[in-house]
Amino acid sequence: MHTTGTRRRYRGCAVRPRAAALLCLAGTLAAAVPATAAAGGPAAAPAETVVVDCAGEGRVRPSDYLLACGDGNNRLVGLRWRTWGAERATATGTDMVNDCVPYCAAGRFRGHPVRVTLSLPEAWPGHGGTQRFTTLRMEFTGSAPPPLPRDVTYRIVY
Repeated sequence: MHTTGTRRRYRGCAVRPRAAALLCLAGTLAAAVPATAAAGGPAAAPAETVVVDCAGEGRVRPSDYLLACGDGNNRLVGLRWRTWGAERATATGTDMVNDCVPYCAAGRFRGHPVRVTLSLPEAWPGHGGTQRFTTLRMEFTGSAPPPLPRDVTYRIVY
């Protein structure tokens, strides 16, 4: 029979002081867990993946999106989102591009139909667990404005 150490009673059982302290700690932690988590209940739904605009705002399913933040000479308008998921979002719309003829201040905006795909989500620094899309792919379904190719991919850095 082992007689070293003082035994204490915990819930009707004889235990050593170190074991009593661990049991106390475990009981405290168990009490701190919300009932829904302990019961395997629903967790809070994660925020939707966003696309960050020129102003640094996270947007979900925007109807328009400015591509040329510096001068406003290129904007997606009339976006109709077919899908918006955690990994990818797809839309159709119109890319309004200033032709800058004879120069940008006197140019005209011309519309070009496009398919848009947002992808490659990453954590949005400073916004908890919110994810943001980091890539925008634009496929022109008709002619592309010169000098752009019909399929263009941009890295979203905001």
